Amino acid sequence: MDLRSLSPVYAVSPQISVEDVPAIAEAGITLVICNRPDSEVPPSHQAEAIGAAVRDASLRFEVLPLTHQTMTPENVAIQSGMVESAGGPVLAYCASGTRCSVIWALDQAATRPADAVLADTSAAGYQLDGLRPTLEQLHNR
Repeated sequence: MDLRSLSPVYAVSPQISVEDVPAIAEAGITLVICNRPDSEVPPSHQAEAIGAAVRDASLRFEVLPLTHQTMTPENVAIQSGMVESAGGPVLAYCASGTRCSVIWALDQAATRPADAVLADTSAAGYQLDGLRPTLEQLHNR
């Protein structure tokens, strides 16, 4: 498992497995968000299997599959609402953690400058410099 913190309450990860769930619970995560479409993974790693293990560990589990086409303002707001209502640290996962980082960055841009958002994603190992124009536009609204 490769948890990478973007903020004190939001971490991202590449695909997790059922075997990772005890460590996720031990890390203090209260909500796990699956941003990976089931069509990308075998049944053992699909949302139903991961979600059952997460719920068995008494953690909350949400599913918001993301692709380039579904990285919409509506989905940014949905993910933001899940994070805000989590009541504790959140882990979002996808194939590499990039989509989870992008949706977080798009949400953060409303209140934080692009440089600050990109510094946080870069520190976690996600180079999202191609998002700069969009982040700047969102920040300047």
